[in-house]
Amino acid sequence: QVQLLESGGGQVQAGGSLRLSCAHSGPTFALYAVGWFRQAPAKEREFVAGMSRSGGSVTKYADSVKDRFTISRGNAEHTVFLQKNSLKPEDTAVYYCAAEFSAEGIFKGSAAYWGQGTQVTVSS
Repeated sequence: QVQLLESGGGQVQAGGSLRLSCAHSGPTFALYAVGWFRQAPAKEREFVAGMSRSGGSVTKYADSVKDRFTISRGNAEHTVFLQKNSLKPEDTAVYYCAAEFSAEGIFKGSAAYWGQGTQVTVSS
């Protein structure tokens, strides 16, 4: 059983930065592909960024965040980060961490394990 806990959300002005963290319990994250998703009010959940299991080093980003957001793993493989720079008001959403054995599954929006989410609000 994998339990995910996000942190690092908050309120920031446009142009600012935030780093989200996702900590897990259970088997090391190295065994799973991981991803970040977000859901804005009145919108469907959307894929933001994903990374294959450790050793594969394949990453994928939504076009809307490419070159602004970076997904990475911690050195101890127990945490996944989402570094968010040049934030825009349209980045306002609840951000969710997810884990799945298949990177393809993550990239397509499917995951076996989900965190509870952390709110990010970007003001103009």
